[in-house]
Amino acid sequence: MDRVLVTGGTGFVASHLVARLLQDGHHVSVTVRDPGGRRTAALRNLTVGRPGHLAVHAADLLTEGSFDAAAEGVDTVFHVASPFFMAEQITDPQTELVDPALLGTRNVLGTVNRTPSVRRVVLTSTIGAMFGDYSDTLALPGRVLTEDVVNTSSSLQRSPYHYSKVLAENEAWRIADEQDRWSMVSVNPGLVLGPVLVPGSASGSLFLLDELMAGKLWFGVPDIAFAAVDVRDVADAHVAAGERTDAAGRYIVSHREMVPFTEMARILRSVHDHPWRVPRTRLPTPAVRLLGPAFGLDRQFIEHHVGIRFTLDNRRSRTELGVSYRPVADSLRDHYRAWSRNRAVRG
Repeated sequence: MDRVLVTGGTGFVASHLVARLLQDGHHVSVTVRDPGGRRTAALRNLTVGRPGHLAVHAADLLTEGSFDAAAEGVDTVFHVASPFFMAEQITDPQTELVDPALLGTRNVLGTVNRTPSVRRVVLTSTIGAMFGDYSDTLALPGRVLTEDVVNTSSSLQRSPYHYSKVLAENEAWRIADEQDRWSMVSVNPGLVLGPVLVPGSASGSLFLLDELMAGKLWFGVPDIAFAAVDVRDVADAHVAAGERTDAAGRYIVSHREMVPFTEMARILRSVHDHPWRVPRTRLPTPAVRLLGPAFGLDRQFIEHHVGIRFTLDNRRSRTELGVSYRPVADSLRDHYRAWSRNRAVRG
């Protein structure tokens, strides 16, 4: 890689990817919705000591052709931009999730097809494109999630975020298969944790941790676990997927073992300035059924997630992309420290 494009450059994952690419000496074009915004200014701060290596362009996922100028002359496109919201954040799944994910993928890859210099596309997907509810994994051999598993259970009404990513990834593979100039790799991370470089991201993972650290879940958390990964490891996986010519297909990017919500809370209590705000209690499932609707968790979600565990086969990301996973405890502690600093700056 030499000249690259990163879509949605101010996002949680994308900003870390931009930082890593700049550190490696690449010339990076990024697209954002507001080049003059506060978050874009924070992104530009990453170029200190590397003048001329970052170009910022305005683009919109829903506007065809808006990525063309940013892609001119690039050899690798990292399509990261796509909204991620937790259930309680969603009011209109079609407008908030599906349209930007699906139409955005079509528009970005339309630009790729019109840009003869592009040779590699790295798509940011999710393990949610492999399953809808946790209960889907109960039928897998050994209850192990692998890259060949495809989510067929999600819909606009049921797990709409996963549904949007299924549609987007399927469309991306369809477009990639219709030509032979550029190749595509899909990076499928779990719940992304770690320090924020550009404050203000609407990422669902940040929303979840914000509620936990701000004390909104002080009364307890359900028996839910997460397939987690550090944002810096996700950035490393993207860079390797762009650089390594033998990288191909999908890559699960996550720790093998899930992390219980209670364990996440325990780790955060060890560094939190006000540890009493972080829950110590695992809520009984009957209590979760009672309280769940107040947090956007309906009965069906509870029945298909609470108490269910599975493992993830991350061997390809380790052996083919060279990802060395940071301990979850380190990710959560760094996540809290960055969150605390940002809150102090905001006053």
